[in-house]
Amino acid sequence: MNLLEVKNLRKYFATQKAVDDISFNIEKGSIFGLLGPNGAGKTTLIRMITGIFYPDEGQIILDRKTFDPVNDVGQIGYMPEERGLYKKMKIGEQAVYLAQLKGLSKDVATQKVKEWFVKFDMQSWWNKKIEDLSKGMSQKLQFVITVLHEPKLIILDEPFSGLDPVNANLIKDEIYGLAQRGSTIIFSTHRMEQVEEICDHIVLVNLGKKILDGTVHNIKQEFKENKFSIQLTELPANLASSAFDVVDQKANKLVVKIKDGFKSNDVLQHFLQQQVNIEGFNEILPSLNDIFIMEVEGTRSRTRAFQTVA
Repeated sequence: MNLLEVKNLRKYFATQKAVDDISFNIEKGSIFGLLGPNGAGKTTLIRMITGIFYPDEGQIILDRKTFDPVNDVGQIGYMPEERGLYKKMKIGEQAVYLAQLKGLSKDVATQKVKEWFVKFDMQSWWNKKIEDLSKGMSQKLQFVITVLHEPKLIILDEPFSGLDPVNANLIKDEIYGLAQRGSTIIFSTHRMEQVEEICDHIVLVNLGKKILDGTVHNIKQEFKENKFSIQLTELPANLASSAFDVVDQKANKLVVKIKDGFKSNDVLQHFLQQQVNIEGFNEILPSLNDIFIMEVEGTRSRTRAFQTVA
């Protein structure tokens, strides 16, 4: 079941197409990666999903109903990359106030803030001011404020920015826990290794258009190049084979590319026939970072070529 459906969204600023006919669905309880380079249209998309901007065309469906920015905003928690906190206000007071804006009573808000502060070891921060916090401490506070009203949809833009590894793992565990309890999470970042680790499904946008949409597993399978790494105890007398080409070699470790019409078993058979012990044999899949760069640069090249022809 989809919690969010984005249908043919368009948003124009003067002559710029910030978002140009983008559609995608996000399943309930999933962790969804919204990716793209700077200026791709991600922020404009997020602002339409949160009701900050109205789309020029298209439709947003939240939990099977047309999204109403006025009445549905309480179902969304949004953590922007830029800090959105009042610097002179005390931390505990501010967290309770912002929770009340999301529809919680003061008593319930106070209770939930205290529970989260205990969970994140933030009890001693209650009477501090935002301006007294480090970047990492501010990030933890902003995360708590984003999720404590238990929204259906949580949007996290660079949530690990400024965090040390211990606190990054703390936030990561909470993201998994929120998804397991039924929250749906949109995760936006430039750190592709975090996307590979955390996200179920991704959409990549560039120049206002969607250029990739699928599960992390399926996208990596789509872009694989039929390469395998092989660790041998020793090199055979004959490396040449009609089944593969050796594309890299370091000591007794090879990277081979299997030719069309052959399978991985043909590679194994070649070495077994020469009585060489195989210590490791693994398929090499492209990283999301490699795919990201390849697709973004490809989009730009195609756009420049089109503009030149036009």
